[in-house]
Amino acid sequence: MARTATVPASIDKGQSDWLNRTDTTSAGPTLRAWIRAQRSAFGRWLFARAVSKRAPYFGTIKPKFLDLQPKLCRVWMPKRRAVENHIGTVHALAMGNLCELAAGMCTEVTIPVAMRWIPRGMTIEYLAKAETDVTATARLEKSEWIGTENLSVPVSVHDASGKEVVRAVISMYVSPRKEG
Repeated sequence: MARTATVPASIDKGQSDWLNRTDTTSAGPTLRAWIRAQRSAFGRWLFARAVSKRAPYFGTIKPKFLDLQPKLCRVWMPKRRAVENHIGTVHALAMGNLCELAAGMCTEVTIPVAMRWIPRGMTIEYLAKAETDVTATARLEKSEWIGTENLSVPVSVHDASGKEVVRAVISMYVSPRKEG
């Protein structure tokens, strides 16, 4: 006997991604693009390339987005020769680049579409050598947006074994978008 899915009434009323049960009514263009792209490996690859085209320096680390939603971004970077240092581990500044990417994308999909952001600074701690691919996780636990403010986005980077190798806080300047 075949199962049939019924669409919940709450989803039927507005825009939504029914498979992921994510309401996209207030989602900005970046989050909507991710919701569409995440369904396939090619879509995720294309999303990362689009982000890297918009901010070309991020392309140097060949990022792969694992999860992107309001208040959370997880992005992976492969260990390869182009991001290694003189001792064969992942270069500290490549991981700093990864931290800024994770924090920026987390901020982008969390703040209201009427707001904009720009990084203002970074505090970073290198805790251990990264000898494998690494994954950065940025979390933003803020839900009230009043106006212009400085915001701190914590980011943690782990190696393939789960060991934390970098901890960072990215300072973001968030303000209303200018009309025009």
